[in-house]
Amino acid sequence: MFEVLVFVYENYWRGDACPELAHLERKLNAVGFDADEIQDALAWLNDLNLAARGLQQPTPDNAAGISSLPLSDVKQWAPSSNSMRVYSVAEQNHLSSECLGFVSFLETAGVLPPHMREIVIDRAMAAPGDPVPLDDLKIIVLMVYWSLGEEPDALVLDELCDDSSSRLAH
Repeated sequence: MFEVLVFVYENYWRGDACPELAHLERKLNAVGFDADEIQDALAWLNDLNLAARGLQQPTPDNAAGISSLPLSDVKQWAPSSNSMRVYSVAEQNHLSSECLGFVSFLETAGVLPPHMREIVIDRAMAAPGDPVPLDDLKIIVLMVYWSLGEEPDALVLDELCDDSSSRLAH
């Protein structure tokens, strides 16, 4: 699935330049991606688009799929700078301490505001892998920026795209 997401990111630099999912599916099939990977990636992208627009997935409490608060109202309910995100046991198990540490690093650096963090955590929880590898989490962060039409800072982009396994410690 992540190979498909990287292809989409590299070929449609801006999220709004990405074609409709049906057209994108045909393009991905033509490129030669596996049908199951394409379906998983398209479902994941669809949910990312819904999250980026501030919509909820239908739940038992919201069976009709009624939209939640608009994104402008979400900022009113955003956590204060003094608040702390507590991760559930399921999130801790699925994301690992390495991924949660990276999310904390991005938050502390001021490049991952709370509303984006929540989308990252939501999409990471929907990602395969147990736990999710850090490289996959970095792709998720890139895709969240992409879906919101925001370009990450150059240093953040370098951190997200850099292979840290080849670094030498001083």
